[in-house]
Amino acid sequence: MAIKRPDELAENLSVVKSRITNPDVTLIVVTKTYPISDVQILRDLGVENFGENRTEEGSEKAAAVSARWHFQGGIQSRKLKEISSWADVIHSLDDATHATKLDTASSRSLDVFLQLSLDGDPTRGGVTADSLGSLADHVLSLSHLNLVGLMCVLPVEMDAKSGFTQVAAIHRDFAQKYPSAQSLSAGMSGDFEIAIDCGATHIRVGSQILGPRATRG
Repeated sequence: MAIKRPDELAENLSVVKSRITNPDVTLIVVTKTYPISDVQILRDLGVENFGENRTEEGSEKAAAVSARWHFQGGIQSRKLKEISSWADVIHSLDDATHATKLDTASSRSLDVFLQLSLDGDPTRGGVTADSLGSLADHVLSLSHLNLVGLMCVLPVEMDAKSGFTQVAAIHRDFAQKYPSAQSLSAGMSGDFEIAIDCGATHIRVGSQILGPRATRG
């Protein structure tokens, strides 16, 4: 007899929660490509934070399920107004022009993470550590954006422990200069435990809870 989807999600969520050693860590369940029905099941199970990478998908799901919604995908200038209409938190801000447009487009306050790049690869997004200060200063000059911390996606070839240790050190220095930026969004399904050990306050987990994306529409 096939396991029912609510039971499957409840079991997976329980397992992931049991691996989160710090009770203060915020779990963001990444629901990209999964149906609204899965989001509603997880909301009923007590999940309060959901992440999306695509604007259209995030807008549809946020309208259907009341929760705290996080946008973590690459930002396109023409999508900023739509993103600001449904996302409560943006994890991938890496451009001063985008920050200005987002501030202008938004009619409400948005929490933002600046995306850190460890290797400067533009295909992954983010800014290098030496550029964080100027971007942070610009964000702080805007009226609708709240600077809450840094986000980082490690280069694929980088050892997780080494990478998150670097990220944590950069974040500590950054948070000393920008006291509002105490949060660190780092760690996904394959490495979130290491990220937590290194100081992550927010983790973004999808497949460990929802199952392999390749098997779902």
